[in-house]
Amino acid sequence: MSQPTHQRMFFALWPSEEVRRALWQASGKLHQVWSGRRTKPDTLHMTLVFLGDVELARLDELRKVAASMDTRRFGLNLNHASCWRHNKVGFLSPQESPPELLRLVYGLEDNLEAAGFAFDERSYKPHLTLLRNTRCTTQVPLAPIQWDIEEFVLAGSSLTDHGPSYQLLGRWPLKA
Repeated sequence: MSQPTHQRMFFALWPSEEVRRALWQASGKLHQVWSGRRTKPDTLHMTLVFLGDVELARLDELRKVAASMDTRRFGLNLNHASCWRHNKVGFLSPQESPPELLRLVYGLEDNLEAAGFAFDERSYKPHLTLLRNTRCTTQVPLAPIQWDIEEFVLAGSSLTDHGPSYQLLGRWPLKA
């Protein structure tokens, strides 16, 4: 069997175990009201830039792009539960995006473009998917989840019989 030459990849914020537990509890509360399918706890993340299929031979170039980022640590307050009716996705998001988050996203995009990488160029809407195939029928009050962002990751995605599986391909700390 031949080795794969490409993998789906994305840059993301990857929650600590403490934040992951809080997100899982929040998804349970939303699921009670909105139903749908909960995102598995080990796959919870906030995408920064989605690259799609990338040649594995270019992985070191991607790592250099990530290492060149000069962004400071920041806090992210996930205080807004909502969903997109068009694709039935329930999510948490910050009411306001910290400037450091936007600097990280737009800086990655600029550096990726300069290095000749293609990526999803949709307008960035920070969110963390908790439910799929859901129906937002009413507002659900949730306690805000405070997330201290100290690093970002490059993840690879593979589809399995049990849904997506993610492999961390690199981690980069943010400046103190």
